[in-house]
Amino acid sequence: MPRIAIITDTDSSLPLDLAKQYNIVEIPIVVQFGEESYRDVYEIDNAAVFTRVDREGKLPSTAAPSPGKFVDAYRAAFEAGADQILCLTISSEMSAVYTAALRATEMFPGRIVRVVDSRTVAYAEGLMAIEAAKAIANGASMDEAIAAAVDLRNRTHLFAALSTLKYLAMSGRVGQVTAGFGSLLEIKPILTLRNEKLEMLERIRTQGKAWTRLIDLAIEASGDSEVEELAILHVNAPETASQFELQIRAAMSCPLEIRHVEMTPSLSIHTGPGLVGVVLVTKKQSL
Repeated sequence: MPRIAIITDTDSSLPLDLAKQYNIVEIPIVVQFGEESYRDVYEIDNAAVFTRVDREGKLPSTAAPSPGKFVDAYRAAFEAGADQILCLTISSEMSAVYTAALRATEMFPGRIVRVVDSRTVAYAEGLMAIEAAKAIANGASMDEAIAAAVDLRNRTHLFAALSTLKYLAMSGRVGQVTAGFGSLLEIKPILTLRNEKLEMLERIRTQGKAWTRLIDLAIEASGDSEVEELAILHVNAPETASQFELQIRAAMSCPLEIRHVEMTPSLSIHTGPGLVGVVLVTKKQSL
């Protein structure tokens, strides 16, 4: 069987230890404060980002890696012994990463480099990369690995509650007046994956009600299926994530292990610190 290398981007929020465990290479998104550029995850984390944002009163911008970064990653994979490369990217509806990764394949005529638009984001994307890696480790072909990743995506659900409207206001996604009223009323927007991007699903008052709604949505999404995997998302809020885990375990049947995953700065600058969410994968139905 050919050796297939897997590459993704840091918008996958794939923890570096897991990426290493499954031999997955993560290409960093660029986080930029003015003229200063940082490699997402590798050179900057959420704590540093929001300390600076709160000090300067301005959000950084983000940019997709250049095609050259993918060329370097593809070349390194081939030089390390790969026969083929599978590159899974954040949804093309949310970023230009897919386009950059695809353009880079032009530098490798005659070599097999497949670029797949995950059509999702955050740890839902990261789980697709892991699923492909598991399939390959079990002898799957390129097409079989892609099919396994897509099948998992179709069984994956993501819901998250923002802690504040402050950073949405700074990004221009909501007005300052709306954000001000939202803060007074303790509005906690609920996000989900819809139309291949993160969109606002509902606005809930108070953290307690928002968490209850997240759990209700998770239960509704799982339906009659067993939950195969469940992860808690958060942004610079590990203690809050632990509190939320206790609540979701008390409300629904959960896997023994629940991984806590911090969204990367390239994503969290749009949501702000304090976000808590859940990513769940339902078990494949038997034929």
